[in-house]
Amino acid sequence: LVGSLLKLSKLDAGAVIMKQENIPVSKLVKKALESLSIPAEIKALHIQIEGEEDVDFTGDFHWSHEALINILRNCIEHSPEQGLLKIQFQKNLLHTLIRVTDCGAGIAKEDLPHIFTRFYKGKNAAPDQVGIGLAMAKAIVEKQGGDITAMSEQGRGTEFTIKFYNGRENV
Repeated sequence: LVGSLLKLSKLDAGAVIMKQENIPVSKLVKKALESLSIPAEIKALHIQIEGEEDVDFTGDFHWSHEALINILRNCIEHSPEQGLLKIQFQKNLLHTLIRVTDCGAGIAKEDLPHIFTRFYKGKNAAPDQVGIGLAMAKAIVEKQGGDITAMSEQGRGTEFTIKFYNGRENV
């Protein structure tokens, strides 16, 4: 918690300078999944990855990895045993898109507008969660000039969409 709060404070204060490096999305996804292999294995999740090897974006690998881990962790925690976690990525003329979809319980309609708010805990949050991971993911993506959104339907899972825009400088 303390480490996450320090990272978020640095982002808020503008003390983080994002690198401008070429990031292959397949490499980013693989590294993030490696970091979460134990919780995914415990739940025996089926992980489906769809995307071409040449999909990339310009940004900071370390911070993008942090953001993706936070999103994936959330999806893993809310997925049922032997559930499906789907990661898709693609690039077009405007942006590189990364979509993460789980098959969990979903997010209540009244919670959905607040899930990226620091310390917000929705109805389905575990007692040990503090509500900072998704807020940090949003801060990291936005610091790189991107957007992050979530769509969810109770009983049908949640879909997170990250867009990193082509040719856009970090904020």
